[in-house]
Amino acid sequence: MEFFLIILLLLAIIGLSNFINHFMPYIPVPLIQIALGVLLAALPLGIHVPMEPELFFILFIAPLLFYDGKNVSRQDLWKLRKPILLLALGLVFLTVLVIGYLIHWLIPSIPLPASFALAAILSPTDVVAVGAISSRVKMPKTIMHVLEGEGLMNDASGLVAFKFAVAATVTGVFSLAEASWSFVYIAIGGFLGGAVLAFLIIRLKVFIRRLGMEDVTLHMLIQLLTPFIIFYVVEHFHLSGILSVVAAGIVHAVYRDREQSPAVQLQVVSKSTWTIVIYILNGLVFVLLGLQIPSVSREIFNSPLFNNFEVITYILIITASLLVLRFLWIFVGWWGGWLTKAEQLPKPSMRYISITTISGVRGAVTLAGAFTIPYFLANGDVFPERSLIIFIAAGVILVTLVLASIFLPILAKTEKGESEGLKEELERKAILRSIDAAIHTMRDLTTDENRGAAVSIISHYNQIRNNLIYVSEEDTARMKIMENEARMKALDAEIKYIEKLKENEQIDRESLYLIEEHIHRMRIAVTNRLQYRGLFIWIIVKRGIYNILKVFKSKKHNTFKERIEKNKKVVRLKIEMARAAIDYLKENMTPENEGVNVLIIGEYNEMLMKFKLARKGADSKVYIRQQRELRDKAFQSERDEVQNLYETGEVSMDVMRKIRRQINIREAYWMEESSVQTH
Repeated sequence: MEFFLIILLLLAIIGLSNFINHFMPYIPVPLIQIALGVLLAALPLGIHVPMEPELFFILFIAPLLFYDGKNVSRQDLWKLRKPILLLALGLVFLTVLVIGYLIHWLIPSIPLPASFALAAILSPTDVVAVGAISSRVKMPKTIMHVLEGEGLMNDASGLVAFKFAVAATVTGVFSLAEASWSFVYIAIGGFLGGAVLAFLIIRLKVFIRRLGMEDVTLHMLIQLLTPFIIFYVVEHFHLSGILSVVAAGIVHAVYRDREQSPAVQLQVVSKSTWTIVIYILNGLVFVLLGLQIPSVSREIFNSPLFNNFEVITYILIITASLLVLRFLWIFVGWWGGWLTKAEQLPKPSMRYISITTISGVRGAVTLAGAFTIPYFLANGDVFPERSLIIFIAAGVILVTLVLASIFLPILAKTEKGESEGLKEELERKAILRSIDAAIHTMRDLTTDENRGAAVSIISHYNQIRNNLIYVSEEDTARMKIMENEARMKALDAEIKYIEKLKENEQIDRESLYLIEEHIHRMRIAVTNRLQYRGLFIWIIVKRGIYNILKVFKSKKHNTFKERIEKNKKVVRLKIEMARAAIDYLKENMTPENEGVNVLIIGEYNEMLMKFKLARKGADSKVYIRQQRELRDKAFQSERDEVQNLYETGEVSMDVMRKIRRQINIREAYWMEESSVQTH
């Protein structure tokens, strides 16, 4: 029961970290999660989660790398194989050699083989940490692909080098020839083993489907178990389990792309399930890392054998040395042509080199590997400075995370530039992303029953998307102003139509009041989003009170038939008003405002279609209900995407508010139509 409560508490901390990040997006989620883990361990609750490295690797690293292997761009991975391999292999082995000698020189109490072991476990960058940090900033795509490929590959090379260095420390025996051959055997064997096992599992799933078993739950269970099974089997044969799950992810991606008749439902469920699993595992990795820091620190800080200031100085020197060595390797390789060809990577610049250097974040793989160091040597002696090695590893992880959190946004900000034109282009792309998110959601939710409603909504979004695509960057702001002006003029045309009816005494007082209330709401929706939301809430409250009061009214004052007739009058008036607005927009259409006017005319036509359907009976009511449900989900998808863009640093707070205001305007029109159709 206690273990179950600890799991619930850790999951709650993950949720809390994202809640905090929502209000403080400038602090990366991993740092928040580490801080919460440290706080939890420091509280007198008696919570202690021991780090079991073998379990940690199979439970966390295996599914995370399998997922990354499934989603990494294979074309870019192959195209950038040269820089990736030189970072994942060349830089790792150079780090082991140079940093190993540096550590032994700084701390003579750590023998040279043990120093090599510490350098080896510090050499791999953490693909999970890199992804979490880089998600906040807009990094050059090619650099991001290189970092992803490096993170996928250098875990194996770093851990293999670490394994041999530890073995040399424990036994006192080391053979370079044997180590080189073992590395090739372990790496290639692990990669091929993972690919073969993944192929067999895929054939098993195909066989199950041919038997007529299309149960999504069963296939999803097999997919979730795949990385754990492959990692365990490959590690059992003393090969690289890390490379095996990367290879398995790539094989699954190839099969997914080549499958002739993909199960759409399985793909939707798979995406949703993996999103949740990866979200939880990513969070647990950093929370668990934070939980280990107090115990590791306490052992060093409370020991009379160590000077606390000196130990912290060691961490800073080693971290600086790692970054300087990485910078020099990339700088020399880039300018020397080892890392790239002209068509593969951008033109060398200090900014690109600095971004790639700072992105060399160490993470949970480093700490988990450090915990695998044995307590005793082969002769029974205690492993030299084991606690200090683990503490230095944890310190380097924290320092690299903090440095990346501070400097990556600064470097990326200079990359984005401050020009107004670029800001407008980023805003336009953000709107397109939100539209694409809504379209993707509609396609995922489309069934045979709601296909008509879904197609109508997708068509409407495509119209908006086309208008955005064909607007030049410099006209974006002007087009937004024109859109608001066109909407206000269309409302003026509706008002003129109503005033004409009023002058000719062709509208009764109650209908006039309802129509004027409707126009007032539409004006506020265009000009003041906050006021509109308050007004809309008041309308809902007012209608609720009205529905309660009408129960106590005498039937002779408000018969059902009278209410139907009143609603029909209002609908007829709104239809005529919409036609008047459409006529005005068509008459005043020019080449400059054509895109905006066509968009608004499309919205009015959509409204007219809904009004016509509302007259037809039960089938149209089902259609309207389906469309309302789908529209709500589409609007929410847009908001979620915009919020995600803000949280990842791709748009500013002002841009987010602007886009959300546009979404609210479109939603206001839709809610107005829906409110009429339900009466």
